[in-house]
Amino acid sequence: MAPRPQSLDLIRRLIAFDTTSRNSNLELIDFLRNYLGDHGVKSELIFDITGKKANLYATIGPDDRAGYALSGHTDVVPIDGQDWSSDPWTVKEEGDRLFGRGTSDMKGFLGVVLAAVPELAKRKLSTPVHFLFSYDEEVGCLGVRRALEVIKELPIKPKGCVIGEPTSMKVAIAHKGKTSLRCHVHGLECHSSLAPKGVNAVEYAAEVISYLKRMGRKFAAQGPFDHDYDVPHTTVHTGIVKGGTALNIVPKDCSFDFEFRYLPMQNPADLVADVKRFADEELAKEMRAINGECGFTWQPISAFPGLDTAEDAEITVLAKALTQANDTIKIAFGTEGGLIQQIDIPTVICGPGSIEQAHKPNEWVTLEQIALCEAFLERLTARVSA
Repeated sequence: MAPRPQSLDLIRRLIAFDTTSRNSNLELIDFLRNYLGDHGVKSELIFDITGKKANLYATIGPDDRAGYALSGHTDVVPIDGQDWSSDPWTVKEEGDRLFGRGTSDMKGFLGVVLAAVPELAKRKLSTPVHFLFSYDEEVGCLGVRRALEVIKELPIKPKGCVIGEPTSMKVAIAHKGKTSLRCHVHGLECHSSLAPKGVNAVEYAAEVISYLKRMGRKFAAQGPFDHDYDVPHTTVHTGIVKGGTALNIVPKDCSFDFEFRYLPMQNPADLVADVKRFADEELAKEMRAINGECGFTWQPISAFPGLDTAEDAEITVLAKALTQANDTIKIAFGTEGGLIQQIDIPTVICGPGSIEQAHKPNEWVTLEQIALCEAFLERLTARVSA
């Protein structure tokens, strides 16, 4: 199964834009807007506060009724420190694979969507197709929030959305939510020979981290569970720890970053409250007995809600018909889907490639997956045509 040259050409052009999240995405957005404009499709850009990044929202077809949105992010993760065997910004075709940063996550999908535009634009559509292309998904699903503030106020908004994150073209109806925080531990510095007179911030941080580990073990043993996920329970993870200056100084400061990847049935506020309660009730009193200014402060880093779309939702039934499959899956990684669902747009995840290849050196997607995505969009085009 071979993809069309138009799709491959557009994927190559999209990969050539270095849209690592720390960079502006405006060159790529301008390309998208001009491409759509060449086919008679008007786009609205929704910028960030700096004006250096933008979401794009566009519609093909009638504007007096709700349609289906095709959504994806334009940013990619960094290549820093990764050992690539070819230029990450130039697509290399080798065997049945396309290599390059974003081939799987998720410019492969965007390229196929763009390749479908000429056919969509020339048809008389009975149901519109909307495009929502965002920025800064990879750093906490940040950019799409500004677009959704605009979309939710529109007289007519999409009645369903397909996000083309890599699911091997399987229809995903749910994913976990995420909330991450940075904990700052404020201790009291002194010479290590007088350690009992100080408050060791690193040691108290370690106690909180151990409590987080116990929380994770409890979820793994006792649930709640949803066995449709590869990891069927909420997970707790500490990823970064910073503290201390010298071995002979009791450290006054330590910080660590941690996250919960929680099942949609759980409330993240309850999880955060649990660890804060332990720190404040079990540890802070002991610390303040030595110095009243010691304790903990908490800084949110990022968060996005889980996704949970019904099996019988219209968008689920449509996506299954377009993939010609009857089953659905649930995925562990997060997307913008939960945020889109929050403004009453039912959402599923379905796109080419596998998350197993995303974010790695020599990221790749198979040609077969691109062709399957083309078939998906061809069936959608037939469905929405008059």
